[in-house]
Amino acid sequence: MSTEDILNGNIRAAARLMRDVEDGVPSFPAEISKLVPHTGRAHIIGITGSPGTGKSTLLDRLIGLMREKEKTVGVVVVDPTSPFTGGAILGDRLRMQRHTTDKGVFIRSLATRDAMGGLSPSTYDIVTILDAMGKDVILIETVGAGQDETRIAELAHTNIVVTIPGTGDGIQAIKAGILESGDIFVINKSDHPGSEMAAADLEAMLGLRTCPEGSWQPPVVLTAALHDRGLKTLLNEIIKHRSYLGDVLWHRHREKQIENRFCDLLRDRLFREIKLMMQDRGHWNPLLESLKEGRTDIHQAVDRVIAHALKSYDPESPE
Repeated sequence: MSTEDILNGNIRAAARLMRDVEDGVPSFPAEISKLVPHTGRAHIIGITGSPGTGKSTLLDRLIGLMREKEKTVGVVVVDPTSPFTGGAILGDRLRMQRHTTDKGVFIRSLATRDAMGGLSPSTYDIVTILDAMGKDVILIETVGAGQDETRIAELAHTNIVVTIPGTGDGIQAIKAGILESGDIFVINKSDHPGSEMAAADLEAMLGLRTCPEGSWQPPVVLTAALHDRGLKTLLNEIIKHRSYLGDVLWHRHREKQIENRFCDLLRDRLFREIKLMMQDRGHWNPLLESLKEGRTDIHQAVDRVIAHALKSYDPESPE
């Protein structure tokens, strides 16, 4: 199947390339490169928050509302990695079964594969494929790791942070920087006691954010996704945020997104190449042993490895 098949929305072609991405098939970067010029149109929405906040139910309901507006939807659900298969544990995806037969919805589960920040290493490329397929909206649910889930803000145009009453998530958000990364804050399960107080506390903390005049002021939305409450209000805030971004901020976000992706790939690729080079030359294990035994300083070892990789290391010079 060709690139044209994916651009025409062919589900089988897209699923096959997604599998190649996750399996690390050597040919997939070339295929992704062909798709990139056809991307940049989808509204990417992140949904993040601690486990148990009801992100999956919220996501399921948002898909339904967007389909009512005749929007095509791509969904990326980042799940914990199975300790047995290394793949995604598909618990969250089960909650969205009613959308699996909808041709306007494409759902993909990804395993974190020990990546930090709540996303999978494959997330960016999977989003690229969904964007190239012509999806109007791409929803990304992070794994639910909690305090370190700030990477989604680098990928999503609109980042939704979900909390629930009585968990102290507001304080945790301040510690982790999630407060700064959120565009919309949701108090889900608002039918539980303490929801109004939680919303007031969160609004007070958001008031402490330093925001330039005319910039987006993150709203706090009360929802009870299981009972379909507050979801239309949330969707309206998402639409407002998209309108706020306009063309200029949208373009700036895409530029930053490309820069972040380049830096991520460069860092990962350099590490792999340097490690392979050292292993091939028999230097990797001896260096690790030297570090463990205290004969080599870690910082000096890193400097020497980098210098050698950059061809500026002189093996004849004294250490």
